[in-house]
Amino acid sequence: MTAATHSTLFPQVPETPDAVLDGLDPEQREVALALHGPVCVLAGAGTGKTRAITHRIAYGVRAGILQPATVLAVTFTNRAAGEMRGRLRQLGATGVQARTFHSAALRQLQYFWPKAVGGELPRLLERKVQLVAEAAARCELRLDRNELRDVTSEIEWAKVTQTVPADYPAVVAKTQRDAPRDPAVLSQIYSTYEQLKRDRSVIDFEDVLLLTVGILQDRTDIAEHVRGQYQHFVVDEYQDVSPLQQRLLDLWVGDRDDLCVVGDASQTIYSFTGATPDHLLNFRTRHPGATVVKLVRDYRSTPQVVHLANGLLSQAHGKAADHRLELVSQRDKGPEPVYAEYADEPTEAEGTARRIRDLVAAGVPAGEIAVLYRVNSQSEVYEQALADAGVPYQLRGAERFFERAEVREAGTALRGAARAGGNDSLLDGAEDLAAQVRAVLSTKGWTSRPPAGSGAVRDRWESLAALVRLAEDFETARPGATLTDLVRELDERAAAQHAPTVQGVTLASLHSAKGLEWDAVFLVGLTEGMMPIAYAKTDEQVEEERRLMYVGITRARVHLSLSWALSRSPGGRASRRPTRFLNGLRPGSTASGARSGAGGGGGIDRGSGRAAVERTPAVERKPRSPVRCRVCGRTLTDAGEMKLMRCEECPSDMDEALYGRLYDWRAAQAALLGQPDFCVFTEKTLMAIAEAVPSTAGELVVIAGVGNRKLGRFGTDVLAICAGEAIDGESEEGADDS
Repeated sequence: MTAATHSTLFPQVPETPDAVLDGLDPEQREVALALHGPVCVLAGAGTGKTRAITHRIAYGVRAGILQPATVLAVTFTNRAAGEMRGRLRQLGATGVQARTFHSAALRQLQYFWPKAVGGELPRLLERKVQLVAEAAARCELRLDRNELRDVTSEIEWAKVTQTVPADYPAVVAKTQRDAPRDPAVLSQIYSTYEQLKRDRSVIDFEDVLLLTVGILQDRTDIAEHVRGQYQHFVVDEYQDVSPLQQRLLDLWVGDRDDLCVVGDASQTIYSFTGATPDHLLNFRTRHPGATVVKLVRDYRSTPQVVHLANGLLSQAHGKAADHRLELVSQRDKGPEPVYAEYADEPTEAEGTARRIRDLVAAGVPAGEIAVLYRVNSQSEVYEQALADAGVPYQLRGAERFFERAEVREAGTALRGAARAGGNDSLLDGAEDLAAQVRAVLSTKGWTSRPPAGSGAVRDRWESLAALVRLAEDFETARPGATLTDLVRELDERAAAQHAPTVQGVTLASLHSAKGLEWDAVFLVGLTEGMMPIAYAKTDEQVEEERRLMYVGITRARVHLSLSWALSRSPGGRASRRPTRFLNGLRPGSTASGARSGAGGGGGIDRGSGRAAVERTPAVERKPRSPVRCRVCGRTLTDAGEMKLMRCEECPSDMDEALYGRLYDWRAAQAALLGQPDFCVFTEKTLMAIAEAVPSTAGELVVIAGVGNRKLGRFGTDVLAICAGEAIDGESEEGADDS
C-alpha cells in the first residue's frame, strides 16, 4: 500500500507498531517517528497530513511511548475530529481524545466549574442572533435578518481576537477592517449583548473558550490537573488558530514541549473569523529546538495541476509567501489546465455546462466534478446552465438561488407589483421593465452601488443584483415584456430547480470547498473585482484572495478549468479583465514579478506543454465586437454559430478534404495525449478551421475554440495541414491525396 492508496472500508488493524509505519513516505515516516519535543509539520495541499499525524499518534500508542488517555488531538470541525477518531481506531489506537477546540474546552469547563466558581455552569446559548437583536433594539436599532448575521459575526470576531467592546473601534481602525456598521455603534451593541448575557446567566460558544482560559489562568491547581491528564498535544490546521485558541493551547501545554502542530500558511483563508497563520510561522521562534518536517509530495493532483498551483504562489508576497511550500506531484501526467475566455457570463456558464456534460459522457462521475466560484450569488447562472444541459447538480454551503430568503421576498414583492400594475405608486416614472424591477427591489435592499465589505448584507445585495440583471437580460431578449411576464419566468425557473436532491456536480463557493477534492474542478468568474474580490483593498487582503484561489486549484485531482467572461451580459461592453493572479501563468499573459526559491522543498516536473506555449509568440486579442454571420450578416448569439461565424442554415463552403485530414489528425493527437478528441478541438472548431482555411497564426487564433494556448500547442500542425503540407506521422502520399 502506497501513500496515495485509499484504505478499504474496513481495513485490517496493523499487527505490530512497525506495521503502522508501512506505506508512509520518508517525510511522513519522519513525522511518525518524531514523538519527543515540539514538532512542526508544514504540510502542503494533498500531501497526506492527516495520514502522517494519525500514524504518528498510533505508532506512539502501539509502541508504548504514548498513553492514549494522555493524548489530545485538536482540530476545527466535528467532521475532521470524527475522521481522525475513525483513522486512529483503524490503526488500533483507541482511547485517544480527538476533539474540536470548543468541544474540549466545554468538557473541561463543565467538569471544573463547580470547583472553580460554584453552582452549575450557565446555560449555553446555542444561537446568539436573538440576543444580539435585543441588544441592538436596546441601542434603538432595528436590524434585519442579514444585518443581524453580520453583527453577530463581528461580535464573534472581536471575542476570538480578545477585543473587548471598549477597544473595538480602535482595533477596527488599526487593522483596516471593514465593519458592517459604524464601529462605535457596534461597540455599543457588543457591550449591551454582553450585559444581557450576564443578566440572564447564559454563555455563548466564544465564552466557553474565554471562561476556560480564565479558570486555567486563575487556578493553578486546576491547570496542573489538566496538564496531568493531557501530556501530549496534536493540533491540526494550525494556520487557522485564533489568538484566543492559541492562548488556551498555551495554558494546556504549560512549560512542557510535547506539542505537534500541522498546517499550511498558504491555505489561510479565514482571517475574517480571526484565524492567523502567525502562530504557525513563528513556531520555530517560540520553540527554537523544534523539529520541522515539510510534506511536499502531492498525492492528490497531477503534475499539471501542481505546476499551476506552484506558479500561483510563486508570485505571492508577504510573510506567508516566504514560507510557501513547492509541491511535487506523485501522480502520472494528466491534461493541461484549460483556460477559457467567454464573451459574457451566460456563455461562460453554458460553455462550462457543455464541458461538464462531455466529461460525464467520457466516464467522469458527476459527483467527482465541482464548479467553484467566489460568492454564492454566482451560482444561479450555473444552476440554470447545468439544468438546461441535463446535468444533475447539488449545492454545497448555500441555499438554492430561488430558495434564498431574499430571493423569495423579492419574488413576493414583484408579484404584488405586477398585480397592482399602474396602481402601484412605486412604479411611477419607471418606464421600462428593468426600471420597474429596480424600483421594487430598492425596497428590499438593492441599491445602484454595492455595499462595502463582505458578509450577509453583501450576499443579499448580490442576490438582488442578480435578479436585476436577469430582468435586464429578459427585457433585451423579449422587448415589450411586462412585469407579469417576468414573474411568470421567475416562477418557471424556480419550479425547474425543485427536483429531488441528486448525486451530481457540486456547486460551491471557494471557502466551502476547503478540505474537499474532486477529479475535475471548474474555477469560474475569474475576473478582476471577483478574484480578487473588489473589497480586498490592502495587500494582506489581496494575498488572502490569492490563497483562496490556490485552495481552489488544489482541489482538482486531474481536470482543471479556469474561465472568465469579458462582459456580464450578451452584447455588453467587453470591459472585464481576467484576474491578475493568472498573469504569467495563462498563455499570452505577462508575469507580474515571480518569486523564486521561497519556502522550497523538492523539485517539480515543469512539464513540456506550457514551455511550448511560451516559445510561441502570443497573438494579442482585439477588443470584441458583435459576431456577425459571414454569409448573411446577421448578428450571432448561439455559441456554435459563433464558432462557425455563420448561421447554421447558411450554406457552408467547408473544404471537405481538409476537414477529413484535420479530423484524422485530431484523433491521432488525442490518442497520443490520452484524452478525448474534443480536448484537442471540438467538431465545430474543426469545421470552422476547414471553412476559414487560415494561412497565418493571426488568422487561426481568432477562430473560436483555438486561442493562444492551443495555437502554441497545435498551431504549427494545423497551419501545415491547411497549407496542404505533410506533418510528422503522416505520409506525403496521404497529404497529396488531400
